[in-house]
Amino acid sequence: MTATLETNKTRAATSAVYAVLVAVASCHMINDTLQAVLLAMYPMLRDSYALTFTQIGLLTMVFQVTASILQPLVGHFTDRNPLPYSLPVAPAFTLFGIILLAMASSFTGLLVAAAAIGVGSAIFHPESSRVARLASGGRYGMAQSLFQVGGNAGTAIGPLLVAWFILPRGQMSVVWFGAIAIGAIVILGAVGRWYSEHLAERKTQQATALVHHGLSSRTVVVSLAILIALMFSKFLYMTSLGSFYAFYLIDHFHVAVKDAQIYLFIFLGAVAVGTFAGGPIGDRVGRKAVIWFSILGSLPFTLLLPFANLFWTVVLTVPIGLILASAFSAIIVYGQELLPGRVGMVSGLFFGFAFGFGGFGAAALGALADETSITFVYQLCSVLPAIGLLTVFLPSHDRLKSVT
Repeated sequence: MTATLETNKTRAATSAVYAVLVAVASCHMINDTLQAVLLAMYPMLRDSYALTFTQIGLLTMVFQVTASILQPLVGHFTDRNPLPYSLPVAPAFTLFGIILLAMASSFTGLLVAAAAIGVGSAIFHPESSRVARLASGGRYGMAQSLFQVGGNAGTAIGPLLVAWFILPRGQMSVVWFGAIAIGAIVILGAVGRWYSEHLAERKTQQATALVHHGLSSRTVVVSLAILIALMFSKFLYMTSLGSFYAFYLIDHFHVAVKDAQIYLFIFLGAVAVGTFAGGPIGDRVGRKAVIWFSILGSLPFTLLLPFANLFWTVVLTVPIGLILASAFSAIIVYGQELLPGRVGMVSGLFFGFAFGFGGFGAAALGALADETSITFVYQLCSVLPAIGLLTVFLPSHDRLKSVT
Protein backbone atom coordinates (compact mmCIF):
# COMPACT_ATOMS: atom_id res chain seq x y z
CA MET A 1 0.00 0.00 0.00
CA THR A 2 2.79 2.37 0.97
CA ALA A 3 4.67 1.52 -2.23
CA THR A 4 1.53 2.26 -4.27
CA LEU A 5 1.11 5.64 -2.59
CA GLU A 6 4.75 6.51 -3.25
CA THR A 7 4.38 5.47 -6.88
CA ASN A 8 1.29 7.64 -7.25
CA LYS A 9 3.10 10.59 -5.66
CA THR A 10 6.02 10.13 -8.02
CA ARG A 11 3.72 10.00 -11.05
CA ALA A 12 1.91 13.12 -9.87
CA ALA A 13 5.18 14.95 -9.37
CA THR A 14 6.43 13.90 -12.79
CA SER A 15 3.18 15.01 -14.39
CA ALA A 16 3.40 18.37 -12.66
CA VAL A 17 7.00 18.87 -13.81
CA TYR A 18 6.22 18.16 -17.44
CA ALA A 19 3.14 20.34 -17.24
CA VAL A 20 5.38 23.21 -16.14
CA LEU A 21 7.91 22.51 -18.91
CA VAL A 22 5.15 22.50 -21.53
CA ALA A 23 3.68 25.69 -20.04
CA VAL A 24 6.93 27.68 -20.20
CA ALA A 25 7.72 26.25 -23.67
CA SER A 26 4.25 27.30 -24.86
CA CYS A 27 4.71 30.81 -23.50
CA HIS A 28 8.14 30.92 -25.13
CA MET A 29 6.38 30.05 -28.38
CA ILE A 30 3.90 32.91 -27.86
CA ASN A 31 6.68 35.35 -26.94
CA ASP A 32 8.76 34.51 -29.99
CA THR A 33 5.75 34.32 -32.33
CA LEU A 34 4.99 37.94 -31.53
CA GLN A 35 8.65 38.88 -32.00
CA ALA A 36 8.68 37.08 -35.34
CA VAL A 37 5.54 38.91 -36.45
CA LEU A 38 7.53 42.15 -36.16
CA LEU A 39 10.46 40.73 -38.15
CA ALA A 40 8.25 39.12 -40.79
CA MET A 41 6.40 42.41 -41.35
CA TYR A 42 9.59 44.09 -42.58
CA PRO A 43 8.76 43.80 -46.32
CA MET A 44 5.32 45.29 -45.67
CA LEU A 45 6.76 48.05 -43.48
CA ARG A 46 9.47 48.82 -46.05
CA ASP A 47 6.81 49.47 -48.67
CA SER A 48 4.46 51.39 -46.33
CA TYR A 49 7.12 53.65 -44.78
CA ALA A 50 9.73 53.68 -47.58
CA LEU A 51 12.33 52.24 -45.19
CA THR A 52 15.96 51.66 -46.13
CA PHE A 53 17.85 48.51 -45.18
CA THR A 54 19.64 50.62 -42.56
CA GLN A 55 16.29 51.50 -40.95
CA ILE A 56 15.24 47.83 -41.09
CA GLY A 57 18.47 46.97 -39.29
CA LEU A 58 17.83 49.72 -36.72
CA LEU A 59 14.41 48.23 -35.94
CA THR A 60 16.04 44.88 -35.22
CA MET A 61 18.78 46.60 -33.22
CA VAL A 62 16.34 48.50 -30.97
CA PHE A 63 14.34 45.35 -30.29
CA GLN A 64 17.32 43.10 -29.64
CA VAL A 65 19.58 45.57 -27.82
CA THR A 66 16.74 46.52 -25.44
CA ALA A 67 16.46 42.85 -24.56
CA SER A 68 20.24 42.33 -24.36
CA ILE A 69 20.86 45.15 -21.90
CA LEU A 70 18.14 44.10 -19.49
CA GLN A 71 18.41 40.30 -19.58
CA PRO A 72 21.69 39.83 -17.65
CA LEU A 73 20.54 42.42 -15.10
CA VAL A 74 17.20 40.68 -14.62
CA GLY A 75 18.93 37.29 -14.33
CA HIS A 76 21.51 38.56 -11.81
CA PHE A 77 18.83 40.22 -9.66
CA THR A 78 16.50 37.21 -9.63
CA ASP A 79 19.36 34.84 -8.74
CA ARG A 80 19.47 36.69 -5.42
CA ASN A 81 15.83 37.79 -5.18
CA PRO A 82 13.47 35.30 -6.84
CA LEU A 83 10.37 36.96 -8.32
CA PRO A 84 7.98 34.14 -9.30
CA TYR A 85 5.18 36.54 -10.12
CA SER A 86 7.33 38.65 -12.43
CA LEU A 87 6.70 36.11 -15.20
CA PRO A 88 3.29 37.49 -16.34
CA VAL A 89 4.81 40.99 -16.55
CA ALA A 90 6.81 39.90 -19.63
CA PRO A 91 3.85 39.22 -21.96
CA ALA A 92 2.18 42.37 -20.62
CA PHE A 93 5.05 44.42 -22.10
CA THR A 94 4.85 42.39 -25.30
CA LEU A 95 1.10 43.06 -25.50
CA PHE A 96 1.81 46.78 -25.18
CA GLY A 97 4.37 46.54 -28.00
CA ILE A 98 1.96 44.67 -30.29
CA ILE A 99 -0.73 47.31 -29.79
CA LEU A 100 1.81 50.05 -30.57
CA LEU A 101 2.96 48.15 -33.67
CA ALA A 102 -0.60 47.97 -34.97
CA MET A 103 -1.21 51.68 -34.38
CA ALA A 104 2.21 53.10 -35.36
CA SER A 105 2.08 55.80 -38.03
CA SER A 106 5.79 56.66 -38.23
CA PHE A 107 9.23 55.07 -38.04
CA THR A 108 9.60 56.44 -34.50
CA GLY A 109 6.41 54.65 -33.48
CA LEU A 110 7.78 51.41 -34.92
CA LEU A 111 10.98 51.86 -32.88
CA VAL A 112 9.00 52.35 -29.64
CA ALA A 113 6.93 49.23 -30.39
CA ALA A 114 10.12 47.24 -31.05
CA ALA A 115 11.60 48.45 -27.75
CA ALA A 116 8.49 47.39 -25.78
CA ILE A 117 8.62 43.91 -27.33
CA GLY A 118 12.33 43.77 -26.43
CA VAL A 119 11.59 44.59 -22.77
CA GLY A 120 9.06 41.75 -22.69
CA SER A 121 11.74 39.33 -23.92
CA ALA A 122 14.25 40.61 -21.39
CA ILE A 123 11.93 39.87 -18.48
CA PHE A 124 10.71 36.55 -19.87
CA HIS A 125 13.87 34.62 -20.73
CA PRO A 126 15.98 34.49 -17.52
CA GLU A 127 13.21 33.45 -15.11
CA SER A 128 11.52 31.07 -17.57
CA SER A 129 14.85 29.39 -18.31
CA ARG A 130 15.38 28.97 -14.55
CA VAL A 131 11.90 27.45 -14.16
CA ALA A 132 12.68 25.00 -16.98
CA ARG A 133 15.87 23.90 -15.20
CA LEU A 134 14.04 23.53 -11.88
CA ALA A 135 11.37 21.37 -13.53
CA SER A 136 13.91 19.26 -15.48
CA GLY A 137 14.38 16.42 -13.01
CA GLY A 138 18.11 16.57 -13.77
CA ARG A 139 17.71 16.28 -17.56
CA TYR A 140 18.94 19.81 -18.11
CA GLY A 141 19.64 19.54 -21.84
CA MET A 142 16.21 18.06 -22.54
CA ALA A 143 14.48 20.77 -20.48
CA GLN A 144 16.45 23.58 -22.10
CA SER A 145 15.75 22.15 -25.56
CA LEU A 146 12.03 21.87 -24.87
CA PHE A 147 12.02 25.44 -23.57
CA GLN A 148 13.95 26.78 -26.54
CA VAL A 149 12.09 24.79 -29.18
CA GLY A 150 8.94 26.57 -28.04
CA GLY A 151 10.64 29.83 -28.96
CA ASN A 152 11.91 28.48 -32.26
CA ALA A 153 8.47 27.15 -33.16
CA GLY A 154 7.04 30.60 -32.47
CA THR A 155 9.72 32.22 -34.61
CA ALA A 156 8.84 29.84 -37.45
CA ILE A 157 5.09 30.43 -37.15
CA GLY A 158 5.42 34.23 -37.26
CA PRO A 159 6.11 34.54 -41.03
CA LEU A 160 3.17 32.25 -41.85
CA LEU A 161 0.82 34.37 -39.74
CA VAL A 162 2.06 37.47 -41.53
CA ALA A 163 1.63 35.85 -44.96
CA TRP A 164 -1.83 34.43 -44.33
CA PHE A 165 -3.39 36.92 -41.93
CA ILE A 166 -1.61 40.29 -41.81
CA LEU A 167 -0.65 40.85 -45.47
CA PRO A 168 -4.26 40.54 -46.72
CA ARG A 169 -5.66 42.71 -43.89
CA GLY A 170 -3.01 45.34 -43.26
CA GLN A 171 -0.98 46.63 -40.32
CA MET A 172 -3.94 47.22 -37.97
CA SER A 173 -4.75 43.49 -37.98
CA VAL A 174 -1.66 42.92 -35.79
CA VAL A 175 -3.74 44.02 -32.81
CA TRP A 176 -5.59 40.68 -32.88
CA PHE A 177 -2.37 38.95 -31.86
CA GLY A 178 -2.69 40.65 -28.50
CA ALA A 179 -5.14 37.87 -27.59
CA ILE A 180 -2.36 35.27 -27.44
CA ALA A 181 -0.26 37.63 -25.31
CA ILE A 182 -3.17 37.73 -22.85
CA GLY A 183 -3.18 33.91 -22.90
CA ALA A 184 0.52 33.93 -21.97
CA ILE A 185 -0.21 36.26 -19.04
CA VAL A 186 -2.75 33.75 -17.68
CA ILE A 187 -0.46 30.72 -18.17
CA LEU A 188 2.59 32.41 -16.62
CA GLY A 189 0.48 33.45 -13.64
CA ALA A 190 -0.13 29.74 -12.95
CA VAL A 191 3.56 28.93 -13.52
CA GLY A 192 4.44 31.70 -11.06
CA ARG A 193 2.32 30.01 -8.41
CA TRP A 194 4.09 26.67 -9.02
CA TYR A 195 7.47 28.37 -8.92
CA SER A 196 6.60 30.12 -5.66
CA GLU A 197 5.66 26.79 -4.06
CA HIS A 198 8.98 25.23 -5.16
CA LEU A 199 11.35 27.98 -4.03
CA ALA A 200 12.60 25.82 -1.16
CA GLU A 201 13.52 23.08 -3.65
CA ARG A 202 15.31 25.70 -5.76
CA LYS A 203 17.42 26.81 -2.81
CA THR A 204 18.37 23.19 -2.12
CA GLN A 205 19.41 22.74 -5.76
CA GLN A 206 21.48 25.92 -5.58
CA ALA A 207 23.28 24.72 -2.46
CA THR A 208 24.04 21.39 -4.14
CA ALA A 209 25.16 23.10 -7.33
CA LEU A 210 27.72 25.22 -5.51
CA VAL A 211 30.04 22.20 -5.31
CA HIS A 212 33.11 23.35 -7.23
CA HIS A 213 33.91 21.65 -10.52
CA GLY A 214 37.66 22.08 -10.06
CA LEU A 215 38.23 24.53 -12.92
CA SER A 216 40.31 27.64 -12.26
CA SER A 217 38.72 31.09 -12.41
CA ARG A 218 40.81 31.87 -15.50
CA THR A 219 39.56 28.73 -17.27
CA VAL A 220 35.96 29.62 -16.42
CA VAL A 221 36.36 33.19 -17.74
CA VAL A 222 38.07 32.04 -20.95
CA SER A 223 35.41 29.36 -21.47
CA LEU A 224 32.61 31.86 -21.00
CA ALA A 225 34.28 34.20 -23.50
CA ILE A 226 34.48 31.35 -26.03
CA LEU A 227 30.81 30.47 -25.50
CA ILE A 228 29.85 34.12 -26.02
CA ALA A 229 31.90 34.14 -29.25
CA LEU A 230 30.01 31.04 -30.40
CA MET A 231 26.69 32.72 -29.62
CA PHE A 232 27.89 35.76 -31.57
CA SER A 233 28.69 33.74 -34.69
CA LYS A 234 25.47 31.75 -34.58
CA PHE A 235 23.08 34.57 -33.75
CA LEU A 236 24.62 37.04 -36.18
CA TYR A 237 24.24 34.47 -38.95
CA MET A 238 20.69 33.69 -37.82
CA THR A 239 19.93 37.44 -37.73
CA SER A 240 21.20 37.82 -41.29
CA LEU A 241 18.63 35.22 -42.35
CA GLY A 242 15.83 36.29 -39.99
CA SER A 243 16.02 39.99 -40.94
CA PHE A 244 17.10 39.91 -44.59
CA TYR A 245 16.38 36.44 -46.03
CA ALA A 246 12.97 37.51 -47.37
CA PHE A 247 14.54 40.57 -49.02
CA TYR A 248 17.31 38.37 -50.47
CA LEU A 249 14.73 36.06 -52.03
CA ILE A 250 12.61 38.97 -53.29
CA ASP A 251 15.48 41.04 -54.70
CA HIS A 252 17.76 38.22 -55.90
CA PHE A 253 15.21 35.69 -57.19
CA HIS A 254 12.16 37.98 -57.66
CA VAL A 255 9.84 35.79 -55.60
CA ALA A 256 6.53 37.14 -54.25
CA VAL A 257 6.42 38.45 -50.66
CA LYS A 258 4.04 35.69 -49.57
CA ASP A 259 6.31 32.99 -51.06
CA ALA A 260 9.33 34.55 -49.35
CA GLN A 261 7.55 34.23 -45.97
CA ILE A 262 6.87 30.54 -46.63
CA TYR A 263 10.54 29.94 -47.50
CA LEU A 264 11.51 31.74 -44.30
CA PHE A 265 9.16 29.42 -42.39
CA ILE A 266 10.97 26.40 -43.85
CA PHE A 267 14.31 27.67 -42.52
CA LEU A 268 12.89 28.59 -39.11
CA GLY A 269 11.09 25.25 -38.86
CA ALA A 270 14.44 23.51 -39.38
CA VAL A 271 15.87 25.67 -36.59
CA ALA A 272 13.09 24.49 -34.25
CA VAL A 273 13.76 20.81 -35.01
CA GLY A 274 17.52 21.25 -34.54
CA THR A 275 17.04 23.02 -31.23
CA PHE A 276 14.86 20.23 -29.86
CA ALA A 277 17.26 17.49 -30.94
CA GLY A 278 20.42 19.14 -29.61
CA GLY A 279 19.56 19.13 -25.88
CA PRO A 280 18.81 15.42 -25.34
CA ILE A 281 21.79 14.48 -27.53
CA GLY A 282 23.98 16.74 -25.37
CA ASP A 283 22.70 14.96 -22.23
CA ARG A 284 23.93 11.67 -23.71
CA VAL A 285 27.16 12.48 -25.56
CA GLY A 286 28.25 15.75 -23.93
CA ARG A 287 27.70 19.41 -24.71
CA LYS A 288 31.11 19.93 -26.34
CA ALA A 289 30.50 17.18 -28.90
CA VAL A 290 27.22 18.80 -29.94
CA ILE A 291 28.91 22.20 -30.25
CA TRP A 292 31.62 20.70 -32.46
CA PHE A 293 29.01 19.07 -34.71
CA SER A 294 27.13 22.35 -35.13
CA ILE A 295 30.29 24.02 -36.49
CA LEU A 296 31.82 21.35 -38.67
CA GLY A 297 28.41 20.28 -39.97
CA SER A 298 26.99 23.69 -40.89
CA LEU A 299 30.03 25.44 -42.40
CA PRO A 300 30.00 23.70 -45.82
CA PHE A 301 26.33 24.57 -46.31
CA THR A 302 26.70 28.23 -45.28
CA LEU A 303 29.64 28.63 -47.69
CA LEU A 304 27.56 27.24 -50.58
CA LEU A 305 24.38 29.22 -49.88
CA PRO A 306 25.30 32.57 -51.54
CA PHE A 307 26.11 30.82 -54.82
CA ALA A 308 23.01 28.58 -55.08
CA ASN A 309 19.93 29.02 -57.26
CA LEU A 310 16.48 29.44 -55.69
CA PHE A 311 15.77 25.72 -55.33
CA TRP A 312 19.11 24.93 -53.69
CA THR A 313 18.96 28.08 -51.55
CA VAL A 314 15.75 26.80 -49.95
CA VAL A 315 17.17 23.27 -49.66
CA LEU A 316 20.45 24.45 -48.08
CA THR A 317 18.68 26.48 -45.39
CA VAL A 318 17.23 23.25 -43.97
CA PRO A 319 20.54 21.61 -42.90
CA ILE A 320 21.90 25.03 -41.92
CA GLY A 321 18.97 25.58 -39.57
CA LEU A 322 19.03 22.02 -38.21
CA ILE A 323 22.75 21.89 -37.51
CA LEU A 324 23.38 25.45 -36.32
CA ALA A 325 20.46 25.34 -33.88
CA SER A 326 21.50 22.01 -32.37
CA ALA A 327 24.14 23.75 -30.24
CA PHE A 328 21.97 26.45 -28.65
CA SER A 329 20.83 24.35 -25.68
CA ALA A 330 24.29 22.81 -25.30
CA ILE A 331 25.95 26.24 -25.08
CA ILE A 332 23.51 27.52 -22.45
CA VAL A 333 23.65 24.38 -20.26
CA TYR A 334 27.46 24.29 -20.58
CA GLY A 335 27.54 27.90 -19.34
CA GLN A 336 25.24 27.05 -16.44
CA GLU A 337 27.62 24.24 -15.48
CA LEU A 338 30.58 26.62 -15.58
CA LEU A 339 28.84 28.95 -13.09
CA PRO A 340 26.75 26.66 -10.85
CA GLY A 341 24.11 28.43 -8.83
CA ARG A 342 23.95 31.38 -11.26
CA VAL A 343 21.33 30.00 -13.64
CA GLY A 344 19.45 33.27 -14.09
CA MET A 345 22.55 35.35 -14.71
CA VAL A 346 24.02 32.86 -17.20
CA SER A 347 20.72 32.52 -19.07
CA GLY A 348 20.29 36.29 -19.14
CA LEU A 349 23.92 36.79 -20.16
CA PHE A 350 23.76 34.40 -23.11
CA PHE A 351 20.30 35.39 -24.29
CA GLY A 352 21.25 39.04 -23.74
CA PHE A 353 24.52 38.83 -25.66
CA ALA A 354 22.77 36.88 -28.39
CA PHE A 355 20.10 39.56 -28.77
CA GLY A 356 22.69 42.36 -28.52
CA PHE A 357 25.04 40.86 -31.08
CA GLY A 358 22.12 40.13 -33.36
CA GLY A 359 20.80 43.68 -32.95
CA PHE A 360 24.03 45.54 -33.64
CA GLY A 361 24.80 43.04 -36.36
CA ALA A 362 21.45 43.65 -38.05
CA ALA A 363 22.07 47.41 -38.09
CA ALA A 364 25.58 46.93 -39.49
CA LEU A 365 24.44 44.38 -42.08
CA GLY A 366 21.56 46.64 -43.13
CA ALA A 367 23.94 49.55 -43.68
CA LEU A 368 26.32 47.25 -45.58
CA ALA A 369 23.46 46.00 -47.77
CA ASP A 370 22.55 49.60 -48.65
CA GLU A 371 26.16 50.30 -49.65
CA THR A 372 26.76 47.02 -51.50
CA SER A 373 24.05 44.37 -51.94
CA ILE A 374 22.16 41.69 -50.03
CA THR A 375 24.11 39.06 -51.99
CA PHE A 376 27.43 40.45 -50.74
CA VAL A 377 26.09 40.39 -47.14
CA TYR A 378 25.34 36.67 -47.45
CA GLN A 379 28.75 35.97 -48.94
CA LEU A 380 30.35 37.75 -45.98
CA CYS A 381 28.19 36.02 -43.36
CA SER A 382 28.83 32.56 -44.81
CA VAL A 383 32.14 32.28 -42.92
CA LEU A 384 30.70 33.19 -39.50
CA PRO A 385 30.25 29.58 -38.28
CA ALA A 386 34.05 29.15 -38.58
CA ILE A 387 34.39 31.20 -35.36
CA GLY A 388 33.16 28.05 -33.65
CA LEU A 389 36.58 26.46 -34.10
CA LEU A 390 37.37 28.14 -30.76
CA THR A 391 35.50 25.16 -29.24
CA VAL A 392 38.84 23.31 -29.16
CA PHE A 393 39.80 25.40 -26.11
CA LEU A 394 36.74 24.46 -24.02
CA PRO A 395 37.20 22.01 -21.11
CA SER A 396 35.92 18.50 -21.78
CA HIS A 397 32.48 17.37 -20.65
CA ASP A 398 34.00 15.00 -18.08
CA ARG A 399 35.51 17.92 -16.14
CA LEU A 400 32.03 19.41 -15.66
CA LYS A 401 30.18 16.26 -14.67
CA SER A 402 30.34 17.06 -10.96
CA VAL A 403 27.78 19.82 -11.37
CA THR A 404 25.27 18.11 -13.66
